[in-house]
Amino acid sequence: MALWGMVIDLDRCTGCQACVVACKAENNVPPVGAKEAVRGRIISWMQVLTEEDEEHDGEVKRFVPRPCLQCDDPPCTKVCPVYATYRNPEGIVAQIYARCIGCRFCMAACPYNAKYFNWHRYQKEAPGQNPDVSLRPKGVVEKCTFCHHRLQKARERALAERRELAPGEYVTACAEVCPARAIVFGDLSDPGSEVHRLARSPRAFRLLEALGTKPKVIYLSEGEGRG
Repeated sequence: MALWGMVIDLDRCTGCQACVVACKAENNVPPVGAKEAVRGRIISWMQVLTEEDEEHDGEVKRFVPRPCLQCDDPPCTKVCPVYATYRNPEGIVAQIYARCIGCRFCMAACPYNAKYFNWHRYQKEAPGQNPDVSLRPKGVVEKCTFCHHRLQKARERALAERRELAPGEYVTACAEVCPARAIVFGDLSDPGSEVHRLARSPRAFRLLEALGTKPKVIYLSEGEGRG
């Protein structure tokens, strides 16, 4: 069985935000408006964080793209009182919006701040939205799903053509658009995949690794690529 994961090379990331824009368009992530943004209610399934250089005030040291890290031992699923979030057998942490009661326990438990609460019904049925992704109602928590709908479509296509899902046939929107190829997505359990090889690089590390959440979004530190 596949184990879906992602490797992000910080040496390659330029902070261009293409991944952020692609994620919003692909997953119908709503703009919340200026007033809501001031109140800290921006929803961004993929966010490019910046780290500043302490020796040079205000200078950006590096960019860190941050989707949901799809932990293998996710704290968020353990605190949900209604089982609205869970880790599926292929390692994707899923959300069931119809079951979510909006208690936000999962948001408090996530050490990566990768979950977002819908304070209002920001979205409305309108042209231009992706029909493969449901609109989330007011009062639920949402987050990155590794574009799971793309996996479903790829599987349906392969089934109709009576073949197995091919390597590279399922890829997230953020990885697809990254112009610097900083984001690589694939099956971590496939020894022949690029994501498997990169995840074993000496530069590989996980955010807040000491917490033991075992994220399947793995980063490559700077250094080797600049050599």
